[in-house]
Amino acid sequence: MSDNPCYHCGESIPSHINVSSEIDQQEREFCCIGCQAVALTISGAGLSNYYRFRTENAPQASDNASLQEKYSLYDEESVQTRFCSYNENIASATLLISGISCAACVWLIEKHLEHLSGIEEVRVNLTTHRATISWNTQDIKLSEIFYAIDAIGYHAEPWKANRAAQQQQKENHTALARLGIAGIGMMQVMMMANALYFGHYTGIDQSYESFIRWASLFLTTPVVLYSSFPFFQASFRDLKTRHLTMDVPVSIAIALAFSASIWATFKGTGEVYFDSVCMFTFFLLLGRFFEMKARHQNSQASNELIGLLPNTTLVYKDGEYQITSTEQIKLGDQVLIKPGHTVPSDARVIEGTADLDESALTGEYLPVSKTIGDEVLGGTVCLDHPLVVEIIKIGHQNTLNLVVELMNKAESSKPRIARIADTIASRFVAAVLITAVTVWGCWMFIDPDKAFWIALSVLVVTCPCALSLATPTAITAATSSLKRSGLVITSTHVLETLPTTTDVLFDKTGTLTQGKLTIADVTTVDQLSKEEALDIAANLEALSEHPIARAFPSSTSPATDVVITPGGGLSGVIDSETYHIGHAEFIAQQLNSSEVKSPDSNHWVILANHEQPLAWFKVEDTEREDAIQAVTEMTERNLQVHMLTGDRSQAAKIIGDKLQIPNIHSGLSPQEKLDKLNELHAQNKKTLMIGDGINDIPVLASAGVSIAMSEATDLAKTKSDMVLMNGKLTAISKAFEIAVKCRKVIKQNLSWALLYNLIALPLAATGYIPPWAAAIGMSTSSLVVVLNAVRLRNI
Repeated sequence: MSDNPCYHCGESIPSHINVSSEIDQQEREFCCIGCQAVALTISGAGLSNYYRFRTENAPQASDNASLQEKYSLYDEESVQTRFCSYNENIASATLLISGISCAACVWLIEKHLEHLSGIEEVRVNLTTHRATISWNTQDIKLSEIFYAIDAIGYHAEPWKANRAAQQQQKENHTALARLGIAGIGMMQVMMMANALYFGHYTGIDQSYESFIRWASLFLTTPVVLYSSFPFFQASFRDLKTRHLTMDVPVSIAIALAFSASIWATFKGTGEVYFDSVCMFTFFLLLGRFFEMKARHQNSQASNELIGLLPNTTLVYKDGEYQITSTEQIKLGDQVLIKPGHTVPSDARVIEGTADLDESALTGEYLPVSKTIGDEVLGGTVCLDHPLVVEIIKIGHQNTLNLVVELMNKAESSKPRIARIADTIASRFVAAVLITAVTVWGCWMFIDPDKAFWIALSVLVVTCPCALSLATPTAITAATSSLKRSGLVITSTHVLETLPTTTDVLFDKTGTLTQGKLTIADVTTVDQLSKEEALDIAANLEALSEHPIARAFPSSTSPATDVVITPGGGLSGVIDSETYHIGHAEFIAQQLNSSEVKSPDSNHWVILANHEQPLAWFKVEDTEREDAIQAVTEMTERNLQVHMLTGDRSQAAKIIGDKLQIPNIHSGLSPQEKLDKLNELHAQNKKTLMIGDGINDIPVLASAGVSIAMSEATDLAKTKSDMVLMNGKLTAISKAFEIAVKCRKVIKQNLSWALLYNLIALPLAATGYIPPWAAAIGMSTSSLVVVLNAVRLRNI
């Protein structure tokens, strides 16, 4: 084998391989002609800086000469429609790219594709390894894009939820392993550090002190080499790209403190800082772990939404209905939808009549009646009668995928509040590094023996630990207080953003209302009592799965010979007499009369026998008990209150007026809800959205702050910043109070951290603070920040 590794992938070069080329005026050796071709492609495109900036080796390249033929399959329209969307001549797709290892990979892929003719936009996400690509179909083929990605050593495929989940699972396992090792190391080393600290004052045998130091070194080594590796990796990349972040001083402090502790352990003199190294590493990893979980939770929401579609469906082929994979259905296919089955894609009814549950998409609980000629949406569920539908949209054209695209679009435009600590630290980091180097240089002239230790004291005493803890500790304490009030935070920006809110937007069904139908009023005729009318109605509705049936009491003697008329009502026999129950038009048909009418515009259900109507039941979704108080509290805070609902009935205005909501918008689709929100954003309004349905997801994702009800769909919860677990809308006012105090505590913490550094830095630089005192000072500064934040728990 060659002594040099492959220039492209870093693998060992077999002895029988002699492949080399001149790149950047130097002769480079490769393990195969595939890696050579990739390196020449990168260099020829003027992107050789990739090899200078990368932090990990590239994947080994493929030497398959027929890649273009392999990717030609993706040029077929039937294949593209499953993962591509179109806007005239511009197509876009989301691809999953394997082989990405660092930011340099992202840079290389984006720059390489942007050089291709016909490419409109390329965005590669380093975290999810997803690439969103838009191209002009008249200038470039999709297969050429796949081939171009493969030509530089990466492999692309259409994004699928299961592959993305596998990548997230791998990242999660790695993060947990790093966090676990750091946590175990921190606990063990800190116990030993206590013995050393007390030993300085009470005395400790030299042999015991030496043993504790060596044991601490043994336990800290895996924390530094494995758990702290992401900090060193990011720091190395930041230094190469000349972009300083907190990873740089963190890495330097860990490295120097660890190195100095090793030196002191071997020499038997000086201070050791193994406990500080472990503690600092653990808490930073813990914060990043929670950030990673939040990112994963957001990306999983779209995966779960696509999961509403069935895996198989019944397609008419060769004279019979056959079980077929949903991915294989085509435009024009006839599909049988049985009761309880899910519609596989947007379609048109060609046979049958049935009620469909569209709540997964619209958030509205009332089923929608569909008959011949009506369109049905993919992801909706057939409730009572079979339907035969004709597929009219597939892949990215159907409504379900449109909602996913709205979610992604809303996420990309979601306002981000820059953390105060990061803003300060970005300038503070460079100052600390320059100061430490300057102090070291000065002391090399004054007293070289003290130069390293004083410079280390400067780095340790000014290590931005308090700055790092200032925000998250306050947020953690405030989060705990909110949890006791019934609100669970899923996004930490809430407590910084909520106090700036100007407009509050409520969904109606399941948010301002309870989301459960009840009998609000009963009117009877012909000496029939209300109790008798309710009993007859309950017996008729006993076998029905319709949501209205749940509003009636439990049945004592279910009716027989029940006939259900989808979208109308039902008929049945009780004590040898036939009764009917349903809306006015249905009852009029049964009685062959045009005089059957509802008392007013509210939702009325009518009970009749074979001769005449017997009773009218007013069915409504009542508002939550504290809804009026919650809206009043919002108004008292000078907040503008809006209602955005998909309900097209008069109930929206009735409830809105009852709750004294000034801005009522009813009958809105998910896109129209998002448009209303964007109108407010265009006016520089800061928004809070409260909802519970999938149709609210785009608005929940795009609002400045969003809250999902506890009864909300799992998807709505994952796209929200908070979840209201106890259903009490008045808890939102408490959230405003806690958020305001949290911002105040964050400012206090940051002020203290800066004041501490301004005082400690000159003392450390002049040699008045030894390294061990610097470590105590840093810990004390962090403790002050934590104790100040704990006060938020008492709100």
